[in-house]
This record gives sequence, C-alpha cells and structure tokens, in this order.
Amino acid sequence: MARKTLRRSKHVPRRTCVGCREVLPKRALIRVVKGPEGIQVDLTGKAHGRGAYLHEERACWEKGLKGALDHALRTKLTDEEQQGLMTFIDRHLSGENKDDQGAEELS
Repeated sequence: MARKTLRRSKHVPRRTCVGCREVLPKRALIRVVKGPEGIQVDLTGKAHGRGAYLHEERACWEKGLKGALDHALRTKLTDEEQQGLMTFIDRHLSGENKDDQGAEELS
C-alpha cells in the first residue's frame, strides 16, 4: 500500500498589532522601527532596528501612540515623532503616497 506524502504548508510569519493585540500575517501590518536614524515607518519590513507593528486603522495608531508603541520600541516618543507618525497615517489612509517603497524618515 502506498503512503501519501504530506506537503508542508509555507511558513507565514505572524506579528501582533501593538494597538489592538490582534495577530496577523506580517505583510498585513505596517512596521514602525526605532533605528540608528530615529523613528521611521518601514514599508519594506526589513529596516535595521527594533520594530513594532500596527494595523492600517486609525484606532490602532491612536492607541499605539498613547503608550503601547513606546513600550514595544523601548523608548519614549517625542511629540515631534508622534506628530510625524500621525501625519504618515493621515496620508496613508487617504490614499496619497500609496506607492512609497522603503523607509520614510519622520524626524
């Protein structure tokens, strides 16, 4: 009797949104990174530094900016950095600059 070979499913990295704590595939979330150049939004998911992930939803970003993002990145976000992140999400959610690739500097 022949044995069926089991096919392995491809591994999909999963990450947790720091705003709502929902676990999703990495590509479904936006990465914010604290790197050598400061706090950045990393659309590639490959920038160097400590990262945290958020949904593309304003509620998650607002909750993240109230403290969850500080804790995840192990830093204290300045008012300027918080404003830069909110500016990014305002542009991103409205559909502008949807074709941006790479990391965007916020400072």
